[in-house]
Amino acid sequence: MSHKDESVQKPPGQDGHPPSGWHQKFIVEERFVPAPTRKRLYATSFVLIAIGLIVFLFLLDAVLTHTGFERLDEPVNSWFVAVRSPALTGVMIALAIIFGPIALPIIVLVVVVVWSVLAKHAWRPLLLAAGMVVGVVLAEVLAPIVRHPRPPVDLMLLGADSTFSFPSGHVLGTSDFLLILAFLIASRRQRTSLTVVLFSSASVIVLAQVASRLYLGYHWITDTSASMALSLVILGSIMAIDTARTVRVHGESVQGAHSQPQVDGT
Repeated sequence: MSHKDESVQKPPGQDGHPPSGWHQKFIVEERFVPAPTRKRLYATSFVLIAIGLIVFLFLLDAVLTHTGFERLDEPVNSWFVAVRSPALTGVMIALAIIFGPIALPIIVLVVVVVWSVLAKHAWRPLLLAAGMVVGVVLAEVLAPIVRHPRPPVDLMLLGADSTFSFPSGHVLGTSDFLLILAFLIASRRQRTSLTVVLFSSASVIVLAQVASRLYLGYHWITDTSASMALSLVILGSIMAIDTARTVRVHGESVQGAHSQPQVDGT
């Protein structure tokens, strides 16, 4: 290794060694990849953001003007009401509780705290937490602005809910948590099979949560679709931020006093 390479790989710290103890949590590991790989990461993030924004604005326009995709709201809900059964209702209620406004924040908090404690570096769990907070803020801000009424109360299986329904907080929270978590794990392991398994599993669970909200009578298909679109925007943004902060092309140096080349992968 040349003298130049050694300087590129030198960890942060005044003596050339990474800080110890609690300060390690705030060190960001930077990973070195071929230039095409970084370009693909940026391209993927921008495509996700663009697709998410376009789909969300399309759905928003449909809801506000009562045209286009919004015309599917009642037929889709009628179909879900028609296929109700005691066994299926139990499954849908379980999904609503697990990924609901009480259980999901607890799950997210436990994952973020445990991950932050066990890992040497807190960058990825903090990104996960940030993505979740953004999703909550968007759901809380958009609902009273759009003012999309929920389905009739007599269709709701878990009691009346008079709040506005666009977008679905359940679906947005589930999508953000699972998709961001899948990316933060898969991006460091860089194994195609693992990436496929993680994102496929996340997608199946998100679609199940969509079905749950429609089946239980609390949302329209426009609400749940808008949540998935917003989640793509949030995922793409997280990918872009993570790539800008942690991805370097071979030959580049680590950025700043709080960075080190990837060693721990945590």
